[in-house]
Amino acid sequence: MELIFENLISLRDLLSQHSLFTVGIMLVMGYFIGTLAEKVKLPEITGFILAGLIMGSTVTGIVPQHMEESLRTVTEVALGLIALTIGGEFLWVKLKSMGRKVIIITIVQIMLTFVVVSIGLFLFRMPLPYALLLGAIASATAPAATVAIVQSLRAHGIFIDYLYGVVALDDAGCVILFSIVFAIASGMLLGETAAGEAVSHAVSNHGGSAVIWHALLEVLLSVVLGFISGVVIHFSTWKKQNSNEIMIITIGMVFLFTAIAVVFKLSPLLTNMAAGTVIINFSPKNHRIFRSLEPFTPPLYALFFVIAGTELNPAVIVQKDILIFGLIFILLRAVGKYGGVYIGCKVSKVKGVITKNLGLCMLPQAGVAIGLVLMIQASPLMHQLNAEQILMIDRMVNIVLLSVFVNELVGPPVSRYAIIKGNEMEG
Repeated sequence: MELIFENLISLRDLLSQHSLFTVGIMLVMGYFIGTLAEKVKLPEITGFILAGLIMGSTVTGIVPQHMEESLRTVTEVALGLIALTIGGEFLWVKLKSMGRKVIIITIVQIMLTFVVVSIGLFLFRMPLPYALLLGAIASATAPAATVAIVQSLRAHGIFIDYLYGVVALDDAGCVILFSIVFAIASGMLLGETAAGEAVSHAVSNHGGSAVIWHALLEVLLSVVLGFISGVVIHFSTWKKQNSNEIMIITIGMVFLFTAIAVVFKLSPLLTNMAAGTVIINFSPKNHRIFRSLEPFTPPLYALFFVIAGTELNPAVIVQKDILIFGLIFILLRAVGKYGGVYIGCKVSKVKGVITKNLGLCMLPQAGVAIGLVLMIQASPLMHQLNAEQILMIDRMVNIVLLSVFVNELVGPPVSRYAIIKGNEMEG
C-alpha cells in the first residue's frame, strides 16, 4: 500500500511539471465539484473554490506552488474580463436615474465598514495602525463572485443594476481609502521605531502626501488608459459583423491593455471597468461585444476561482490569535457592509426590497483584499520596521486570508440567496 502511495505521489509530481496538466485538472475537478455544489444548493463558485483548496499545496499538492507564477496570467485575464463586464453595466441612461443613489450607498458602506472594523479591532486591543489598515482592507468586495453568480442566474433588473453599480464603485473607493490610510499608518508605525518623532513628522508631512498623490494619480491614469482601450475596441469592431471577429479583437485588446496596466503599475481593474463603460456608452450596438465574450468566460471564471482556492491555507485557523482577530474582523466587516448599504439605501430612499437584500451581496472578499495586504508586505516600509512590527504585518496577512477563506465559502451562497430574493420581490 505504501509503495502504491509513493508511486502516485511520483506520478503527481511528474505530471504537475507541465502547466497544461495543471490547467486541465483544475478545469475538470472544478467542473465536477462545482456540479456537486449545485446539487446541494450551493453556488457553483463555492465548488470551484473547494476544488482549488483540495488541489492546493496545503492538501493534495496536485497544483504545486511553483505553478503560481504561470497561473497569474489566467487571474489577470479573468479579472480584466470581469471588470470589462462590470463597466459595461454603466450605461449613462441607467446611471442618470440611479447614479446619485449608487454613489451615496457606496460611500456610506465603505466608510461605515472602515469605521466599524477599525474601532472594533482597536477596542479588542489591536494597535491602532494595524486596525486602521485592516479597516480599509475590509471595505473591499469581490466583484468576480458577484458577476459570476448574476450570470449563472441570468438575472436582470433594477436590483442587479444597483448591485453592479455598488460593487464596481466599491473597489475604486477602497483603493483610494486604503492609499490615504496607508500613508497615515506608515507615519504612525515609523513614529514607533527608534527614529522617533522626527521620522514620523517627516513621513506624515512629506511621505504621506506623496503616497496620497501617487494613489490619486494611479487612479486617474488607470481611467485614462481604460478610456483609450474602450475607444480602440469600439472603432476596431464598429464595422465588423462576425461575432468571432469581434471576440478575437476584444480579447486581444483586453490582453494588451491589461498588460500595459500591470507593467506600468496601474490598476487593471479600473482600466477595464473604464473601457467597458466607454464601449457601452459609445453605442447601444456595442452590446454585441459583450455577447461575443460569453462563450469564452465560463472556463476562465472556473479557473479564476479554482486558482483562488489553491491559495487558501486552512492551517492559519489553528493559530489562536489569528482565529480570534480573524473572526472579529469577519463579523465586524459583515456588520459594516450590511449596515452601510442599509443606511445608504434609507438615506437615498431606495425601495425596501433593495434595502433588505443588497447588503448581503457585499460579503464575498478575494483578490483586491489579498492584493492590498500583500502590497503592504512588498512596500519599502517593511525595511524600516522592527521585528515586532513585521510580525504584526504577517499576522494581518493571515487575518485577511482567513477572512477570504470564510467569506469566499459563505459569501457566494448568501449573495445568491439575496439576488434571487431581490429579483423575485422586485417583480
